[in-house]
Amino acid sequence: MKELETGGPALGFQLRAFEARDSTPLENAFPAIRTWGAGALVVLQLPTLDRMRVSIVDLAAKNRMPAMYPNTEYVEAGGLMSYAADIVAMFRRSASYVHRILKGVTPGELPVEQPVKFELLINLRAASQMDLTIPPNVLTRADRVIR
Repeated sequence: MKELETGGPALGFQLRAFEARDSTPLENAFPAIRTWGAGALVVLQLPTLDRMRVSIVDLAAKNRMPAMYPNTEYVEAGGLMSYAADIVAMFRRSASYVHRILKGVTPGELPVEQPVKFELLINLRAASQMDLTIPPNVLTRADRVIR
């Protein structure tokens, strides 16, 4: 959230956080988001939100709110787009850690690594339902496109 609060205004975006801890406040959040005048939604990576993934995607679609999601599962559930660390690449990388630990390296000696591969996923069906046109240059940058 701190990065969004710093980066958003630097790019000319006004940000506001809306909290939702279960489906009832989530349903109440969307009218508040609309009243505030939001043009888009950014969903953060939180376990509490992941449990409500389908509800979030459905409410965003119902409210015609373009949204950027924290992982591909939201987009596969019908969300518009995600830009996130490639989980498969992270699991593959973790195999080298397991190998080194089995060879005797203590886990505390291993460096903490940040993800190096990210994936942009775009759902054109969701875009079509919101009457959005995704620019061709954005589509060519996408790692996967759901048609």
